[in-house]
Amino acid sequence: MRIPPVLMYHSISPSVLPDPHQVRVHPYRLEKHLRLLRRMGLRGVSLGKLLEAHEQGTAAGLVGLTFDDGYTDFLQYAVPVPARYGMTGTLYVVAGRLGGSNAWDDGPRLDLVDADGVRAVAAAGHEIGSHTLRHVRLAGADPAILVEEIGGSRRVLEDVLQAEVPGFCYPWGSFDQAAADAVRAAGYDHACVTGDYLPGDRFTLPRSYVAPSDSALHLGAKLARHHLRMAGVPRRNGGEGGAA
Repeated sequence: MRIPPVLMYHSISPSVLPDPHQVRVHPYRLEKHLRLLRRMGLRGVSLGKLLEAHEQGTAAGLVGLTFDDGYTDFLQYAVPVPARYGMTGTLYVVAGRLGGSNAWDDGPRLDLVDADGVRAVAAAGHEIGSHTLRHVRLAGADPAILVEEIGGSRRVLEDVLQAEVPGFCYPWGSFDQAAADAVRAAGYDHACVTGDYLPGDRFTLPRSYVAPSDSALHLGAKLARHHLRMAGVPRRNGGEGGAA
Protein backbone atom coordinates (compact mmCIF):
# COMPACT_ATOMS: atom_id res chain seq x y z
CA MET A 1 0.00 0.00 0.00
CA ARG A 2 1.63 3.24 -1.16
CA ILE A 3 1.03 5.87 1.50
CA PRO A 4 2.90 9.03 2.53
CA PRO A 5 5.41 8.84 5.40
CA VAL A 6 4.22 8.12 8.94
CA LEU A 7 6.49 9.28 11.78
CA MET A 8 6.63 7.45 15.12
CA TYR A 9 7.30 9.35 18.35
CA HIS A 10 6.87 8.26 21.96
CA SER A 11 7.45 10.59 24.93
CA ILE A 12 7.68 14.34 24.33
CA SER A 13 9.40 15.91 27.32
CA PRO A 14 12.27 18.21 28.38
CA SER A 15 13.18 15.76 31.17
CA VAL A 16 16.88 15.00 31.66
CA LEU A 17 16.31 11.68 33.42
CA PRO A 18 17.97 8.62 31.89
CA ASP A 19 16.31 7.44 28.68
CA PRO A 20 17.73 3.94 28.10
CA HIS A 21 15.07 2.96 25.56
CA GLN A 22 15.43 6.14 23.49
CA VAL A 23 11.76 7.13 23.66
CA ARG A 24 12.02 10.80 24.70
CA VAL A 25 12.10 13.65 22.18
CA HIS A 26 12.49 17.18 23.50
CA PRO A 27 9.55 19.51 22.69
CA TYR A 28 11.96 21.95 21.04
CA ARG A 29 13.19 19.17 18.73
CA LEU A 30 9.60 18.25 17.87
CA GLU A 31 9.01 21.89 17.02
CA LYS A 32 12.03 21.88 14.69
CA HIS A 33 10.66 18.77 12.99
CA LEU A 34 7.24 20.32 12.42
CA ARG A 35 8.83 23.55 11.25
CA LEU A 36 10.74 21.52 8.66
CA LEU A 37 7.54 19.84 7.50
CA ARG A 38 5.92 23.24 7.03
CA ARG A 39 8.92 24.52 5.07
CA MET A 40 8.63 21.47 2.84
CA GLY A 41 4.96 22.21 2.22
CA LEU A 42 3.86 19.26 4.34
CA ARG A 43 1.27 18.99 7.11
CA GLY A 44 1.11 16.44 9.88
CA VAL A 45 -2.18 14.62 10.46
CA SER A 46 -3.47 11.57 12.31
CA LEU A 47 -3.07 8.21 10.64
CA GLY A 48 -6.82 7.92 10.23
CA LYS A 49 -6.98 11.25 8.40
CA LEU A 50 -4.00 10.29 6.28
CA LEU A 51 -5.68 7.10 5.12
CA GLU A 52 -8.96 8.90 4.47
CA ALA A 53 -7.14 11.45 2.31
CA HIS A 54 -5.21 8.65 0.60
CA GLU A 55 -8.46 6.96 -0.40
CA GLN A 56 -9.81 10.26 -1.74
CA GLY A 57 -6.65 11.00 -3.71
CA THR A 58 -5.86 14.09 -1.59
CA ALA A 59 -2.95 12.82 0.54
CA ALA A 60 -0.22 14.70 -1.35
CA GLY A 61 1.44 17.07 1.11
CA LEU A 62 0.44 15.07 4.21
CA VAL A 63 2.56 13.19 6.73
CA GLY A 64 1.25 10.93 9.49
CA LEU A 65 2.22 11.87 13.06
CA THR A 66 1.92 9.10 15.65
CA PHE A 67 2.85 8.94 19.34
CA ASP A 68 3.05 5.57 21.10
CA ASP A 69 2.20 4.52 24.67
CA GLY A 70 0.08 7.49 25.84
CA TYR A 71 2.43 9.28 28.22
CA THR A 72 1.01 12.17 30.26
CA ASP A 73 3.67 14.47 28.84
CA PHE A 74 1.77 14.38 25.54
CA LEU A 75 -0.85 16.73 26.96
CA GLN A 76 1.63 19.12 28.54
CA TYR A 77 4.39 19.23 25.97
CA ALA A 78 3.23 17.71 22.68
CA VAL A 79 -0.29 19.06 22.18
CA PRO A 80 0.74 22.75 22.05
CA VAL A 81 3.42 22.18 19.39
CA PRO A 82 1.39 20.79 16.47
CA ALA A 83 -1.39 23.22 17.40
CA ARG A 84 0.95 26.09 16.48
CA TYR A 85 1.35 24.60 13.00
CA GLY A 86 -2.23 23.52 12.37
CA MET A 87 -1.27 19.86 12.68
CA THR A 88 -2.66 16.85 14.53
CA GLY A 89 -1.61 13.28 15.25
CA THR A 90 -2.60 9.92 16.69
CA LEU A 91 -1.89 8.93 20.30
CA TYR A 92 -1.78 5.16 20.83
CA VAL A 93 -2.93 4.38 24.36
CA VAL A 94 -2.28 1.28 26.49
CA ALA A 95 -5.90 0.85 27.51
CA GLY A 96 -5.42 -1.48 30.46
CA ARG A 97 -2.90 0.82 32.15
CA LEU A 98 -4.81 4.12 32.13
CA GLY A 99 -3.47 6.30 34.92
CA GLY A 100 -0.61 3.87 35.48
CA SER A 101 2.95 3.77 34.20
CA ASN A 102 5.16 2.00 31.65
CA ALA A 103 5.57 -1.17 33.70
CA TRP A 104 6.59 -3.07 30.54
CA ASP A 105 9.95 -1.25 30.49
CA ASP A 106 12.89 -1.79 32.84
CA GLY A 107 13.84 1.89 32.71
CA PRO A 108 12.48 4.94 34.56
CA ARG A 109 8.75 4.90 35.31
CA LEU A 110 6.78 7.28 33.10
CA ASP A 111 3.18 8.21 33.86
CA LEU A 112 0.41 7.30 31.42
CA VAL A 113 -2.75 9.26 30.67
CA ASP A 114 -5.89 8.34 32.58
CA ALA A 115 -9.43 8.32 31.15
CA ASP A 116 -9.76 12.08 31.55
CA GLY A 117 -6.45 12.52 29.77
CA VAL A 118 -7.61 10.36 26.87
CA ARG A 119 -10.72 12.52 26.53
CA ALA A 120 -8.63 15.71 26.74
CA VAL A 121 -6.33 14.53 23.93
CA ALA A 122 -9.35 13.76 21.75
CA ALA A 123 -10.91 17.12 22.59
CA ALA A 124 -7.69 18.81 21.42
CA GLY A 125 -8.31 17.33 17.96
CA HIS A 126 -6.02 14.31 18.07
CA GLU A 127 -6.98 10.76 17.20
CA ILE A 128 -6.91 8.06 19.87
CA GLY A 129 -5.78 4.57 18.87
CA SER A 130 -5.26 1.33 20.78
CA HIS A 131 -1.87 -0.02 21.87
CA THR A 132 -3.31 -3.20 23.48
CA LEU A 133 -4.39 -3.57 27.12
CA ARG A 134 -0.99 -4.19 28.71
CA HIS A 135 1.64 -3.44 26.02
CA VAL A 136 2.42 -7.07 25.17
CA ARG A 137 4.21 -8.68 22.25
CA LEU A 138 1.62 -10.12 19.88
CA ALA A 139 3.71 -12.22 17.51
CA GLY A 140 3.20 -15.84 18.51
CA ALA A 141 0.63 -14.99 21.18
CA ASP A 142 -2.14 -17.42 22.09
CA PRO A 143 -5.39 -16.70 20.20
CA ALA A 144 -7.20 -15.92 23.47
CA ILE A 145 -4.54 -13.32 24.31
CA LEU A 146 -4.94 -11.74 20.88
CA VAL A 147 -8.69 -11.41 21.36
CA GLU A 148 -8.29 -9.94 24.85
CA GLU A 149 -5.47 -7.52 24.11
CA ILE A 150 -6.70 -6.34 20.71
CA GLY A 151 -10.48 -6.43 21.02
CA GLY A 152 -10.58 -5.73 24.76
CA SER A 153 -8.47 -2.59 24.45
CA ARG A 154 -10.76 -1.22 21.75
CA ARG A 155 -13.81 -1.73 23.96
CA VAL A 156 -12.15 0.05 26.89
CA LEU A 157 -11.21 3.09 24.81
CA GLU A 158 -14.57 3.28 23.06
CA ASP A 159 -16.25 3.24 26.47
CA VAL A 160 -13.98 6.08 27.62
CA LEU A 161 -14.55 8.17 24.49
CA GLN A 162 -18.08 7.10 23.64
CA ALA A 163 -16.80 7.07 20.07
CA GLU A 164 -15.31 4.62 17.60
CA VAL A 165 -11.61 3.79 17.87
CA PRO A 166 -10.51 2.90 14.32
CA GLY A 167 -6.75 2.47 14.69
CA PHE A 168 -4.40 -0.02 16.32
CA CYS A 169 -0.64 -0.08 16.91
CA TYR A 170 1.38 -3.24 17.63
CA PRO A 171 3.60 -2.81 20.73
CA TRP A 172 7.28 -3.02 19.77
CA GLY A 173 6.06 -3.56 16.21
CA SER A 174 5.60 -7.24 17.15
CA PHE A 175 3.10 -8.85 14.80
CA ASP A 176 2.46 -11.89 12.67
CA GLN A 177 -0.37 -12.91 10.36
CA ALA A 178 -2.49 -14.18 13.27
CA ALA A 179 -2.15 -10.83 15.06
CA ALA A 180 -3.03 -8.87 11.91
CA ASP A 181 -6.05 -11.12 11.35
CA ALA A 182 -7.14 -10.53 14.96
CA VAL A 183 -6.92 -6.77 14.46
CA ARG A 184 -9.13 -7.01 11.40
CA ALA A 185 -11.58 -9.32 13.22
CA ALA A 186 -11.82 -6.89 16.16
CA GLY A 187 -13.29 -4.28 13.82
CA TYR A 188 -10.38 -1.90 13.45
CA ASP A 189 -10.05 0.05 10.23
CA HIS A 190 -6.24 -0.02 10.14
CA ALA A 191 -3.08 -0.80 12.11
CA CYS A 192 0.57 0.24 12.05
CA VAL A 193 3.90 -1.42 12.77
CA THR A 194 7.47 -0.21 13.32
CA GLY A 195 9.77 0.06 10.34
CA ASP A 196 8.59 -3.05 8.48
CA TYR A 197 7.53 -2.40 4.88
CA LEU A 198 6.23 -5.93 4.33
CA PRO A 199 3.50 -6.89 3.92
CA GLY A 200 2.62 -3.19 4.19
CA ASP A 201 -1.14 -3.57 3.81
CA ARG A 202 -3.85 -1.66 5.68
CA PHE A 203 -3.23 -3.67 8.87
CA THR A 204 0.58 -3.53 8.77
CA LEU A 205 1.27 0.08 7.77
CA PRO A 206 4.95 1.08 8.02
CA ARG A 207 6.26 3.94 10.17
CA SER A 208 9.60 5.67 10.64
CA TYR A 209 10.96 5.78 14.20
CA VAL A 210 12.07 9.23 15.36
CA ALA A 211 15.04 9.09 17.75
CA PRO A 212 15.71 11.61 20.54
CA SER A 213 18.77 12.93 18.70
CA ASP A 214 17.18 13.22 15.25
CA SER A 215 17.78 16.66 13.77
CA ALA A 216 15.71 18.24 11.02
CA LEU A 217 18.31 16.88 8.60
CA HIS A 218 17.81 13.36 9.94
CA LEU A 219 14.06 13.74 9.62
CA GLY A 220 14.39 14.89 6.02
CA ALA A 221 16.48 11.80 5.29
CA LYS A 222 13.81 9.55 6.80
CA LEU A 223 11.16 11.16 4.60
CA ALA A 224 13.32 10.71 1.51
CA ARG A 225 14.06 7.08 2.42
CA HIS A 226 10.34 6.40 2.75
CA HIS A 227 9.66 7.80 -0.71
CA LEU A 228 12.37 5.55 -2.15
CA ARG A 229 10.89 2.51 -0.43
CA MET A 230 7.39 3.38 -1.65
CA ALA A 231 8.63 3.84 -5.21
CA GLY A 232 9.29 0.12 -5.29
CA VAL A 233 5.79 -0.83 -4.11
CA PRO A 234 3.49 -1.75 -7.02
CA ARG A 235 0.28 0.19 -7.39
CA ARG A 236 -2.94 -1.75 -7.16
CA ASN A 237 -5.09 -1.98 -10.26
CA GLY A 238 -6.58 1.42 -10.94
CA GLY A 239 -3.84 3.18 -9.02
CA GLU A 240 -3.97 4.84 -5.61
CA GLY A 241 -4.37 8.54 -5.09
CA GLY A 242 -1.96 10.50 -2.96
CA ALA A 243 0.83 7.97 -3.31
CA ALA A 244 4.10 8.80 -1.70
